[in-house]
Amino acid sequence: MFNRLLALILSLVILGGLSHVLAQEKPKPFIFTAIPDQDVTRLQKRFGKVAQYLSDTLGVEVKYIPVKSYSDAVEAFKNNKVQLAWFGGLSGVQARSAEPGAKAITQGEEDADFITYFIANTGTGLKPSKDFPHGIEGMTFTFGSKHSTSGRLMPEYFIRKTLGKPPVEVFQRVGFGGDHSKTLDLVQSGKYQIGAINYKVWENEQKAGKVDDSKVQVIWKTPGYPNYNWTIRGDVNNTWGEGFTDKVQQAFLNMRDPELLATFPRKRFIKADNAMYEPILETAREIGILQQ
Repeated sequence: MFNRLLALILSLVILGGLSHVLAQEKPKPFIFTAIPDQDVTRLQKRFGKVAQYLSDTLGVEVKYIPVKSYSDAVEAFKNNKVQLAWFGGLSGVQARSAEPGAKAITQGEEDADFITYFIANTGTGLKPSKDFPHGIEGMTFTFGSKHSTSGRLMPEYFIRKTLGKPPVEVFQRVGFGGDHSKTLDLVQSGKYQIGAINYKVWENEQKAGKVDDSKVQVIWKTPGYPNYNWTIRGDVNNTWGEGFTDKVQQAFLNMRDPELLATFPRKRFIKADNAMYEPILETAREIGILQQ
């Protein structure tokens, strides 16, 4: 009787110890976020699918958490609340500057030569032009987020470069809509006469039937510049094992599901590195968004 009781106790101790070890060995979830450049509901749907794809591919639990603003995405990355993020060119530069060791690992094929559309309410009488539309001076203008590459940084750069003065001296009124979908709404409704919008969002909104050609049109397309990227923290290998950064990069390079890629929308992902975004860094410093 005593021997059986002793054996039972030993079994419970061993099982308890094993459970404790297994609990300790179970890796914590790998968490990512994305800049809120579109309607939050659509982002949740897109990145929920990305989380499932990464979970299946990497063999670890992957979670997506939404953020309310571009700066929130950068702060979450800086404070290790997320280890991976889908940034724009500017927010990516800001995040990597705040977290030494962080790396841009992939970008969409289209992101190497991204463009911004200047859109105008048709009531302005402005027409599409290959050259910078000087007729926008004195009108009302809305950017997207203050931290957006395509919705603020590069449009402001081209305005300053062409007209030789900042937007507040060019336009009657300047606003910041927050995201690209909102920019479309503001210009299409006439609340602002002109706006700067990510060309991919414009194409998506057209496909969704949300662009009324009788009320709004593209009047100018900027020259190309580097933009969106997946950026990962430099310390992830310490938690998820040697080579984990390379595995995450490869997971995006191997993403082939047309439906999943279409939600970005991108044809495919290609390799990226921090050096590609030096022009963004230099421009942000030039117009005072980032300190030297």
